[in-house]
Amino acid sequence: MAEIITAVYASADTLANVHEDLVSTGIPQEKIRVSLDKKQVQVMGPITAEAEIEEILKRHSPIEIHMS
Repeated sequence: MAEIITAVYASADTLANVHEDLVSTGIPQEKIRVSLDKKQVQVMGPITAEAEIEEILKRHSPIEIHMS
């Protein structure tokens, strides 16, 4: 089963770094959505990868993280 993790950041400049980190750890690009308007990154992945994805997102000091 897949889960969507959404992280919101204070700066749109951070989004590119977050995306790069996710891709470099093996997350497929098609599983990552970046919204410049909302300053957020959404990652869809299996529940088994949730901790790793969350750790990567937290490295960049998000304002908030949601899981659904």
